[in-house]
Amino acid sequence: MIVALLFALQGAPAAAPPPPPLPPQDWSALRTLPLLGDPSDDGNVSGFVRSEVLAGHCGAAMQSGGSWTLRVDVAVLIGPAGQPRRIVPRAIQCPSVEQYAAGLVSSMARANRTAGALQTEGWYKTSLTFAWTQ
Repeated sequence: MIVALLFALQGAPAAAPPPPPLPPQDWSALRTLPLLGDPSDDGNVSGFVRSEVLAGHCGAAMQSGGSWTLRVDVAVLIGPAGQPRRIVPRAIQCPSVEQYAAGLVSSMARANRTAGALQTEGWYKTSLTFAWTQ
């Protein structure tokens, strides 16, 4: 009885805000996310992707001669203050690399926000291409 009374006095818990929407199915009409710069690749950025490929966790990399590349397309929902609200990598059957790419894009989008590079909210697209030699 006391518990029910306390709950009644406190009121029902506040509802969680709805999650941000998913990107449209067709990304071709999305604006390109203007990134201020690529992440500096001193071997560490692509190194993680290389290690995932070599460990057999990702078969999406393309080999040409002695070099490898792997591209990850990413959709980014930019909020009213220019902040990234949702980041969705396109599935390439490499979950760890998809999430890694999403994290890198999130960092770059936040840097854009502090530099005032984004003025319009909505969905954008970008891609990261990881490259390394064997």
